[in-house]
Amino acid sequence: MSNKATKPEEKGFFEKVKETIEEFWDSTKDKAEELKDKAEDKIDALKEKAANEKAIVAKKTTAAKTNITKKADNIADKVKTATSNVKAKADTKAKAVTAKAKDEAATVKKAAATVKAKTTAKAKEVADAAKTKVADAKKAAATKTAKVATEVKKKANAAK
Repeated sequence: MSNKATKPEEKGFFEKVKETIEEFWDSTKDKAEELKDKAEDKIDALKEKAANEKAIVAKKTTAAKTNITKKADNIADKVKTATSNVKAKADTKAKAVTAKAKDEAATVKKAAATVKAKTTAKAKEVADAAKTKVADAKKAAATKTAKVATEVKKKANAAK
């Protein structure tokens, strides 16, 4: 017969502790690797999500920039249009005022010419009337002088 026992060999206390520690170590190592894998997966997922959100934000920013640019262009166009309208109105008003001033100046010149013509005509009329009256007065004076001279001559002849 053999000296080997049929019972399984019992391990000692330290060997049991050693095996337990190895089991803890192996399970901890496995858990650490699982946690590392999960963390890497989570980081990758977060990176993808961040990239997607970054793309969305970039699209929104681009859209907002485009929108703002369009609005700024629209405002600039409105300002240009308003400015040109104001300039056109000012030019039209200035032309109208200039034309009105020219018309009034022409009217004043015509009125002055008319007054001058009327004054000249009246002066001629008065001068002609005065000449006529002077001539009539001279004729009347000459006639009276001739009558008086004739009478003086008659009286002088009669006195002789």
